[in-house]
Amino acid sequence: LKTVHEENRYFMTNVLLFNVKHSLMHSVTGSSGDPNISEFAGVVLFDGTEAVYCDSRNKKLEPRQDWMKKIFSNDTQHLALYTQQCFEDQPKIFRFLISTVKQLLHQIEGVHILQRTGGCEWNENTDEVVGMVQYGYNGEGFLELDLKTLTWIPLKPEAAIIKKEWDTDTIVLKDIESLLTKVCREWLKRYWSYGSSFLQRTVLPSVSLLQKTPSSPVSCHTTGFYPDRVMMFWRKDGEEIHEGVDHREILPNNDETFQITVNLNVSSVRPEDWKRYDCVFHLSGVEDNIVTKLDKTAIRTNWDENNRTSERNTFNSFYLILIYVAFVHFLCLNSGRSQRPFFPLPLKLILFKFHIHCLHYATMTVILEFNVFNQ
Repeated sequence: LKTVHEENRYFMTNVLLFNVKHSLMHSVTGSSGDPNISEFAGVVLFDGTEAVYCDSRNKKLEPRQDWMKKIFSNDTQHLALYTQQCFEDQPKIFRFLISTVKQLLHQIEGVHILQRTGGCEWNENTDEVVGMVQYGYNGEGFLELDLKTLTWIPLKPEAAIIKKEWDTDTIVLKDIESLLTKVCREWLKRYWSYGSSFLQRTVLPSVSLLQKTPSSPVSCHTTGFYPDRVMMFWRKDGEEIHEGVDHREILPNNDETFQITVNLNVSSVRPEDWKRYDCVFHLSGVEDNIVTKLDKTAIRTNWDENNRTSERNTFNSFYLILIYVAFVHFLCLNSGRSQRPFFPLPLKLILFKFHIHCLHYATMTVILEFNVFNQ
């Protein structure tokens, strides 16, 4: 088993360091039937980073990266091409496609959304370029193009009738093939020449150990790194472990960096054995790993503070109730000694209701505290 893990680790290291791929993708959406939704919107992604955005509602083309702004500044024809595609050609194409799909599926009324995702991926080492394009309809996968056979693959049964119609348009299919295998390759390499310094940057993360409660798993949380080609795992005595480890997926931050979390179940780990564990983070292109020892004093948690606050609230609640009970007892004693009641009857009823309310509050407080303690 150890040999298999070592081979996997060696393989993953080679993938991270040597098998470098880049992608240029577009994602466009057309809609009909709802004036509150933009009729057409599109985004271009380079290596997962938003490069260009356009929206038919505001009629504005927005380069989202400095290097993309530089491309438009140096090549006004390229900017004009984007402008024409975003606000003239593609909206017309999508209106026609949505109308065609609705007619073939006998859908006249209602809101309908057609999405297209396409582009290419370039392997920098082999120079191989692989293209793809897929349509989604009303939020579900609909059709996918097989570039080898130049035929559409229906992803839903009702898409079969659309496939039959689109497979006959060989001119359009040839144009799509050229766009995905030739034009996309040229654009991708050109964008890489402009954006490589930004996209090749290395941003080191911050690593924290987090834990919700003393019985919860310890989370090794790493955030703020770039690129997203990383490995992170838990070790015991210098060896990677898998039992009791929960790997979470890499997630994007709003500043174009990423975050990842790997949890370790410590319920069966003896306190004296904690020092044998550590969390290892490896970022592609960086020689040294970031190693974080499993240390109780380094764990960030709000459990102690919440627990102390809960205890204070419990004490204060019961303290107030005791004062109230003593006060009511005093009133009852004075009422019994006098021929005339100390308080008129309506006030006694009010006190009785207040007494019931306090008892209810005390009971709910005890229940809540019991639940918190046992979480």
